[in-house]
Amino acid sequence: MNEVHSSGKLDAQAIAEAVRQGMYAKDHASKGLGMQIEAVGPGYARLTMTVRRDMLNGFAICHGGFITTLADSAFAYACNSYNALTVAAGIVVDFVTSAHEGDRLVAEAREISRSGATGIYDITVTNQHGKTVAVMRGRSHTLKGKHVVDL
Repeated sequence: MNEVHSSGKLDAQAIAEAVRQGMYAKDHASKGLGMQIEAVGPGYARLTMTVRRDMLNGFAICHGGFITTLADSAFAYACNSYNALTVAAGIVVDFVTSAHEGDRLVAEAREISRSGATGIYDITVTNQHGKTVAVMRGRSHTLKGKHVVDL
């Protein structure tokens, strides 16, 4: 249930949840890779994905592109959580260890800074044992006057 203040406006958590629903309904990439959204909040998102056989590269480990896509999806839900249409302006990914078939990956995105049209987000991808698989820093750009969903 969305919390409504006496002003008639939704609170920040309710806005983040509404954005989550609206984005996920059209997010064929994340759904197609089996990603689930475990949590969202203002400037925050946690997504999961299980590594499938078709995500393995020639070394029988998860292709870095799939790990990056999971981190990027978490980044997208975190930076759009305010219902201001926001896109990635740049990312840097560092792989710490490999992921294997059957691993359950968790990407947690946290807002570091948001000023004007620019935001900085740190995303950590861990496996089911809590071991860090990758870290990503994302820089976002908010498009003026555009919203993700109608509230």
